[in-house]
Amino acid sequence: QVQLVESGGGLVQAGDSLRLSCAGSGRTFSIYGMGWFRQAPGKEREFVATISAGGKATYYADSVNGRFTISRDNANNMVYLQMNSLKPEDTALYYCAKTRGSSGSASWDDYDYRGPGTQVTVSS
Repeated sequence: QVQLVESGGGLVQAGDSLRLSCAGSGRTFSIYGMGWFRQAPGKEREFVATISAGGKATYYADSVNGRFTISRDNANNMVYLQMNSLKPEDTALYYCAKTRGSSGSASWDDYDYRGPGTQVTVSS
């Protein structure tokens, strides 16, 4: 079983940056694709970014492409989400999740574990 714990959220102003971290447990962390999702109050879950097991393939939602960067450090079981030029519409609970295979994915159906999340609030 994999456990995931996010950190790095907070309250920032529009235009600011944040880096979210996701710490994973387990020796097999490095063989799975990982992703970041977010959910704002009253809205459905939204895909944000994903990365393959080896870290070479990434994919982003159109709403964050060019502003957010996903990366991973398999030696330390970490996944990161660097968020730049934050907007009020980025306000949400952000959580990382693990796919069932080595590829990343934009589909929630391909994920089997997630962390509790970290809140990001962007004021205008």
